[in-house]
Amino acid sequence: MAAREKVADKNVATTELAAVLGISARRVQQLAQDGILDTVERGKFELGAAVQAYIHFLGRDAMTEEDKKLESAKRKAEATLKLSKAKIAKAQADELSGQMHRSEDVAAMTADLIYTIRGALMAFPGRVAIDAAAITDAAEEAEYLRKEVNILCAQLAQYRYDPKAYEARVRERMSWGEKDHEDDDE
Repeated sequence: MAAREKVADKNVATTELAAVLGISARRVQQLAQDGILDTVERGKFELGAAVQAYIHFLGRDAMTEEDKKLESAKRKAEATLKLSKAKIAKAQADELSGQMHRSEDVAAMTADLIYTIRGALMAFPGRVAIDAAAITDAAEEAEYLRKEVNILCAQLAQYRYDPKAYEARVRERMSWGEKDHEDDDE
């Protein structure tokens, strides 16, 4: 009888208790966090008390089939939430590193390009009008206009993606967002 009492009073580590109960060390830690198992010190359990508490827990909390489904749904929802948070964090990191752009930034930069093209096209008639009026031969005038259109296209082709311009937009938007949050705190 004394030998049993000595074994029951023995303090064991998390991994040892997990082996005795037939569960993972992480599950033992969860049960301790949930207050089901009492620790005698960090990572140590009184063997007898822990086994009795676990048996009581199993008898008391025998899960119904519906409880198991709810628990499974909860775990799936938590996993989905974690995955979503990870995707959001990756997207934010990609945005900050210039590997990805928000649609509103792309739309703004595209609008800038369109305004550049529009400005060049609107200036085109005034730029070529005097020289074109001086040409009397239709074929020569067509060639002159073709040459000028090619020059205009070459100039427009110089418009390039500027990562610094996107970065400036991101920083500007983020500083606006920070100011908005600061106003909320006041």
